[in-house]
Amino acid sequence: EVQLVESGGGLVQAGGSLRLSCAASGFTFDEYALGWFRQAPGKEREGVSSIHSTGGRTNYADSTKGRFTISRDNAKNTVYLQMNSLKPEDTAVYYCAAGRTMLLHTTTGWYYWGQGAQVTVSS
Repeated sequence: EVQLVESGGGLVQAGGSLRLSCAASGFTFDEYALGWFRQAPGKEREGVSSIHSTGGRTNYADSTKGRFTISRDNAKNTVYLQMNSLKPEDTAVYYCAAGRTMLLHTTTGWYYWGQGAQVTVSS
């Protein structure tokens, strides 16, 4: 079956960095765009970043642009999110997703989802 498994979350101080990984299996990885979404308690899920199947094009939410970097290694079936200069408002559960879209304002077209990884940023 399709699996997306996030890792690398944890607790970090404001200004620090974390690198999330998402290992995928059960589908043709290099034919799908990959994305990262996040959801804080009581809030809607929001798109963070996405990357084309080839890795040649990326999208970022305005709130993360310049601080976060998405990348993928198709040989390893893995997508990454490098998060620098973290802020308390980045605290959320982060989900990776695979789909046929790169849009971040909707979950439509994102077909497969991981279970999520907690990221907590303290002041």
